[in-house]
Amino acid sequence: MARYRNSVCKQCRREQQKLFLKGSRCLTEKCSLDRKKLPPGAARVQRKPSDYALQLREKQKLRRMYGVLERQFRKYFDRAARKKGMTGVTLLQMLECRLDNVAYRGGFALSRPMARQIVLHGHLLVNGKNVNIPSYQVKAGDEISVKEKSKNLGIIAHSIEVQETHQLPAWIQTDPEKKTIKVALIPTREMMDIPVEEQIIVELYSK
Repeated sequence: MARYRNSVCKQCRREQQKLFLKGSRCLTEKCSLDRKKLPPGAARVQRKPSDYALQLREKQKLRRMYGVLERQFRKYFDRAARKKGMTGVTLLQMLECRLDNVAYRGGFALSRPMARQIVLHGHLLVNGKNVNIPSYQVKAGDEISVKEKSKNLGIIAHSIEVQETHQLPAWIQTDPEKKTIKVALIPTREMMDIPVEEQIIVELYSK
């Protein structure tokens, strides 16, 4: 499967927003966005972006935030468009309910790329069954747990310790001692702290 192999810090600089692709490092003085204010290759004198440019940037921001490639992102949008309700909100719900994102939101990893690696390496169970597909869609009532032999894994233990000081999303319940995450419900737009304007993305794909 194709992957982005260049510096992920360039993605944050291009979107001019912290996407937290390197976890807690993004909050330190080492953050590339704080040290280099301009996007990669940008001239110091910039023109006012067009409506299309704004729509494209919003889509790229969301896609990069979740580590989804263009073709896969388009599939998410097409599926969201076929469902009842607001397409933009449905799209965000589908991205939030990816297994790797839930693992990240619940504190099993410090970043989404790290969560993706944990899932791919088979360290997690969903309702007691092994699932190693990062894009697996969790549902309300699902329980994600760490395999018994993986509970002492350093990166997971450290992530849980760090995340205990952070506020969890309202739609997730965790048990740090048992190392479990319970999906209480599918999040509403108000519960999703995602700094994007999803309607702009819908307009882009509706042309």
